[in-house]
Amino acid sequence: MIAKLLNPLALVLLLPASALAADGLDTGDTAWMIVSTALVMMMTPAGLALFYGGMSRYKNLLNTIAMTMVAYCLGSIIWVMWGYTLAFGPSKAGLFGGFDFFFLNGIGVDSLSGTIPTYVFLLFQMTFAGITVALVLGSIVDRMKFSSWVVFTILWLTFIYAPVAHWAWGGGWMGSMGALDFAGGTVVHINAGVAGLVLSFMVGRRIGYGKEAMFPSSITLTALGAALLWFGWFGFNAGSQLAADGVAGSAFLVTNTSAAMGALSWMFAEWAVTRKPTVLGLASGVVAGLVAITPAAGFVSMPASLVIGLLAGVLGYVSVSKLKNMLGYDDSLDAFGVHGLCGIWGALATGLFANPAVNEIGTGLFYGNPKQVWIQFLSIIGTAAFSAVGTFVVAYITKLITGGLRVDHEEEIVGLDNAQHGERAFEIQNV
Repeated sequence: MIAKLLNPLALVLLLPASALAADGLDTGDTAWMIVSTALVMMMTPAGLALFYGGMSRYKNLLNTIAMTMVAYCLGSIIWVMWGYTLAFGPSKAGLFGGFDFFFLNGIGVDSLSGTIPTYVFLLFQMTFAGITVALVLGSIVDRMKFSSWVVFTILWLTFIYAPVAHWAWGGGWMGSMGALDFAGGTVVHINAGVAGLVLSFMVGRRIGYGKEAMFPSSITLTALGAALLWFGWFGFNAGSQLAADGVAGSAFLVTNTSAAMGALSWMFAEWAVTRKPTVLGLASGVVAGLVAITPAAGFVSMPASLVIGLLAGVLGYVSVSKLKNMLGYDDSLDAFGVHGLCGIWGALATGLFANPAVNEIGTGLFYGNPKQVWIQFLSIIGTAAFSAVGTFVVAYITKLITGGLRVDHEEEIVGLDNAQHGERAFEIQNV
């Protein structure tokens, strides 16, 4: 009796995935994309929260984690209500998507995007929206009101992130002119980095900035966060192929290579200057390498990823240790220095190193297509300009709605964990 029941199951398990596919659905691609989505989801409320939280001061650690988590929560809700349709609805003049999928109207369990269910595709894209706005937070920790951050997040995802995502991936002008952004160099990192820089100017410097030491609360948490980001980034980059194939495998390989090279180049640059290779430098270098390879991941070969990671680590270290002090802006956790500048480098590097042997969609300067560099440059300028102006407008509207962007002087001195949330990350005892 048991054998009779098991025989049909055995026959089903022995069938190839293609035989199980129906109406274009590929079970292998679907399984990979579900895993990728889970990996990217982990990056925000776990990886980024720990990475940013550990770099913030002890009195603001919980506030940093809370702002990271609420950004992901808001992104999750906004995306399924109107964010997805603004990014991936039918294009309106190449600028934004129409409202055909408002509240996911017209999308069901049988809807497909390529070879995967549309529900899986939109969830994968939702994780990108959540982490992008959370990255902006790095520029203004220690001093922005939680209520203002909530309002800013809603407006920024709606009016800044969704249109830029449409430009690159949803049928907008950027993708139409041939700009290459495999997993978010422009959409995620340049967009968030520039927004963070603008917001840091509008909120203003922290009290005591440049005059007193502002030590991270826990380098241990930051290192753990960097490791989780590195792990999740495999879903971020390799998952952006939307298929379980050779390009996804190549993207996986170059992502790891660039991250490792970025960590080493940052470490050795810092070691040469300060005579001390810090754990914070290693962790930051990992992220710099990951950021730079993101737009190029599905287009470049392994040797190119070595160069991309090498320069990303050096660029990140110089921007954090020199540029910020020279220009005098207070980018608390270096969102612009790491994500903005390394994202720009990665987008340009894609135009240089895109190899048609890896992916026939992209051909860069070193493979006979100098025009691609110009296209990449235009995509960078367009994204940066729109993000800068749009973020200024969104922040100004937020200020009007909430009565100000910044916490009171006394609250900033006491710390936002207690002032904004009534909690403390650490119990400090007298010994």
